[in-house]
Amino acid sequence: MTRTVRSDRADWVDHVRRIRDAQDQEAFRELFEYFAPRVKGFVMRGGTDAALAEECAQDVMATLWRKAHLFDPSRASVATWIFTIARNRKIDLIRKQRRPEPEDLTWGPEAEPDQDEVLGLQQESEQLGRAILALPAKQRELIEKAYFGDLSHSEIAEQTGLPLGTIKSRIRLALDRLRHAMK
Repeated sequence: MTRTVRSDRADWVDHVRRIRDAQDQEAFRELFEYFAPRVKGFVMRGGTDAALAEECAQDVMATLWRKAHLFDPSRASVATWIFTIARNRKIDLIRKQRRPEPEDLTWGPEAEPDQDEVLGLQQESEQLGRAILALPAKQRELIEKAYFGDLSHSEIAEQTGLPLGTIKSRIRLALDRLRHAMK
């Protein structure tokens, strides 16, 4: 079988529509054959090993299959959308790699903090709680999802349907307000 290189944006949009509307496996296969190796290479250029990059590429393409209904050709090309998903997955992988494994954590009793330190932490926590409650509801919701729900910006976008840029802007504004409130 001869591999056809497809670079026409409208053609890829049609593939995503076919996946969205009819779960078209042939359209998915063609997208997969074209984009999966490129996504793998993109992830590997970030210093990830081949096995993890392959896993990431598989995850990105599976996301394309599951979330084809979220693609909006007026906002981005198919390639931009796929590589945005890949970038977010790559960030998630890096975060997971930096988290200590249970065997790396120290065990046993830690030194007891002194009472002044405990009181100071309690006061800061209360001040932060008041500052979070004072945020506009849209900003507060995103801060809670990002920091208390431990969701990435892309996961918040998938959950809320908001554009990624809106989420980043609201979180940035909220963090700025919290910084000023904690001074």
